[in-house]
Amino acid sequence: METTTGTAEIGNLDAFLDELDRIGRATDCAIQALDARYVAGPEQLERAVALANRSFERGENVARERGVEILLYAAGRRQINRAFEIGVSEGAREIVLVADGENEKRAVEALEELLDGGGWEPGERADAERISEFYGITDVERAATDASLCDLVCERVALLEVEK
Repeated sequence: METTTGTAEIGNLDAFLDELDRIGRATDCAIQALDARYVAGPEQLERAVALANRSFERGENVARERGVEILLYAAGRRQINRAFEIGVSEGAREIVLVADGENEKRAVEALEELLDGGGWEPGERADAERISEFYGITDVERAATDASLCDLVCERVALLEVEK
């Protein structure tokens, strides 16, 4: 798995997603784009990719496409329309792009052509309040543990496996 980050000016969401799909096919990689505000850290993405790959290997995947399965795990949701909330939308957005497959480095190079700026790590643009609300992480839960917000999100990602 490789990631890249930056700002994307998404004028037409379908065209943007088509371009990601084209890059994925050309590099034999699953590509997923996420709104950077919902990414608690690189561990969230690593866990989501590992679990999505495992679900495909076992034939237990919910989505037909590996990229969508990665999004489901990253969101900790079984419902695709709910998982799309952490995906990208039209406008200027700080995003995290994930590539997983045969030619990840080549995929990332092509994906970086779609971005302005960047170079920050996944998690650096996280919105703790937005993340807590989306994943149902309460102040009480945060006060009861030494775990980081990223650790708590990773727990939600892993729990999707149990819920399936």
